[in-house]
Amino acid sequence: MFPSRRMVGAGLLAAPALVLAGRTQAAGRPVTVASLFGEDKPETKIWRRIAETLSRTAPGRFDLRIVGNAALGGEKEVAEGLRLSSVQATLSTISALSGWVPEGQILDLPFLFRDRDHLRRVLAGPLGTELKGRYEAQSFVVLGFINYGARHLLAKEPLTTPAAIRGKRIRVIQSPLHTELWSGFGAHPTPIPIPETYNALKTGVVDCMDLTKSAYVGFRLHEVVPWLIETGHIWASGVVMVSAGFWKGLAPADREAFAAAAAESTAYFDALIVADEEASMAKAASDGGKVAQPEDRTAWEAGARKVWTSFAPRLGGLDKIEAIARSA
Repeated sequence: MFPSRRMVGAGLLAAPALVLAGRTQAAGRPVTVASLFGEDKPETKIWRRIAETLSRTAPGRFDLRIVGNAALGGEKEVAEGLRLSSVQATLSTISALSGWVPEGQILDLPFLFRDRDHLRRVLAGPLGTELKGRYEAQSFVVLGFINYGARHLLAKEPLTTPAAIRGKRIRVIQSPLHTELWSGFGAHPTPIPIPETYNALKTGVVDCMDLTKSAYVGFRLHEVVPWLIETGHIWASGVVMVSAGFWKGLAPADREAFAAAAAESTAYFDALIVADEEASMAKAASDGGKVAQPEDRTAWEAGARKVWTSFAPRLGGLDKIEAIARSA
């Protein structure tokens, strides 16, 4: 029996719908990705790179939906979203995760790492493996470590000595280590989420803060705190991470593809940060920003060493810390 013209016509009309359905299926598993910045910053570009890689290595299996400009909140809120699996993937500083994994604060110890290569080598070894296990126990699956650059002091005036910061109200990450560091210099630490720092500085809620060069301009903070004092006191380590619930729901082949894409993108991110720091500081200078060098670095480092001693019992002991500082 041959099909009628009406049946053929109905089949042709249905064909676009079938193609559309196929395209919808090809979009793959939805992955909500939170970024603090817009499309021009490394924090978002890395996810575009991962999405592009996955389109080749795992076609049709993932649909990365990147939500930028801190629309899903600051780092703390996004980390909570990962634990609840309402957000599937993000980047985070180690500092922002210290409430869940206090052992990660070893990476935040001031003046511990000589440069970015020293930090990279340490994280490629046993310490990196140990920390990944601790993060996963808190529902954060770490697929790679990244480097946001060194943190520097930002202020409305050139606070170049430890004595100059005494009595100042400084915005800090919600981290015991950061709080103790600045309290030790006689400042008054005030925890404020990063999206709120611009207004806090502008209105005088706080006088200063510390941050990387890239984020300094990324959040337009040079408009309200025009001085960057190049203390370089902490290398801002970070992670590329996904929620444990999302990760456990993936087939082994999908895990392998996602992990490989993330691992490849960490070096890409670090290179972007270096370039973005240069561009950011050029932008700050063109807008009236100024750079100062810290005076009496020995005094800065001496104050920081008190944090090493204070936190040593929680971070594996002073010998462990000293060994990292001395490592090649």
